[in-house]
Amino acid sequence: MEFFGSNSAFRQVHAVAQQALRQASHCVTIHLVTRLLLSLLLSEFLGLASLQAAKTLDIHFIDVEGGQATLMITPAGESLLVDTGWPGFENRDADRIVDAARKAGVSKIDWLIITHFHTDHVGGLKQLAAKIPIVNFVDHGKTVETSTGTLNLYAGYEELAAKGKRHTVKPGDKLPLKGLNIEVLAAHGNATTRKGAPNSSCAGVERKAPDPSDNAQSVGVLITYGKFRFLDLGDLTWNKELDLVCPENRIGKVDVYLTTHHGMDSSGPPALVHAIAPKVAVMNNGEKKGGSPAAWKVVKSSPGLQDLWQVHFAAAGGADANVDEKMIANLMGQNTGHSIVLSAENNGKFKVTNSRNGFSKSY
Repeated sequence: MEFFGSNSAFRQVHAVAQQALRQASHCVTIHLVTRLLLSLLLSEFLGLASLQAAKTLDIHFIDVEGGQATLMITPAGESLLVDTGWPGFENRDADRIVDAARKAGVSKIDWLIITHFHTDHVGGLKQLAAKIPIVNFVDHGKTVETSTGTLNLYAGYEELAAKGKRHTVKPGDKLPLKGLNIEVLAAHGNATTRKGAPNSSCAGVERKAPDPSDNAQSVGVLITYGKFRFLDLGDLTWNKELDLVCPENRIGKVDVYLTTHHGMDSSGPPALVHAIAPKVAVMNNGEKKGGSPAAWKVVKSSPGLQDLWQVHFAAAGGADANVDEKMIANLMGQNTGHSIVLSAENNGKFKVTNSRNGFSKSY
């Protein structure tokens, strides 16, 4: 008797076994391919989520030797520049701004805020506009000064702003940059009327003589990205700053404060600086402009301050009123244009880097 009864039976069993093996193999293959595809999809999703989470608001505190030029690149890739530095110096400030913009992948300035019409803030505009397109121009309105120099600066601004889109703002206005809340707190001598908590630092505070200059007309903005808050008040002076925080603190607390008026003691009253309680302050001083010891000490004594960074070593401060040199972008006697760069995430975390030495610190 033949095993399995016959060769035909054997062939049938063998065929069924091979079919079963092929089906099993096919199922295993499908299972493996499915797992591979799911793994790839998960990896892609996590990678995309990581990229989205990693989007930052980048702020470049550009060295314009005691003027202001603060370049911001939003998470959506839009650019916002606050002021244009000085004129002359063989296009020094315009070149530094354009260099920072190009390194950040920016080919135009989407929004330009001119805080006020002084040479160290608007003087570099003509040179800058010749090097990079500017789309939107933001200002506080006509200068209140009557000197020939200031009127010429204002006329030059009007001419260039007419080639783009001009926006004259008032407190409470907001600039429409994607992903950010940019609120005007001060403009043309007026302060926001938003509500705030009582400020105990206002008790016994003294006001100074009224400031008739364009400094007191400065556009001041509060920039919010998620949980991160950044304050830039231009060259707003003492009394106008007090209007923002006394008797109520209408600003609230901030993460980063750009010291008002380059760290001059005609600005930055303790009632404001201590009420906003910044974690970090950045002083956009020059070696011989701003960075006064009195203003420096007000910032350093602010409750909760973790660090102060300086664009320049301040000659007036000497050894007692300057921070550790690793947190100073340009040391004594240097005119090399190093900057302070900040990258903020929407969860409130941020990192500050000194471009001179690469030193970074996270907060």
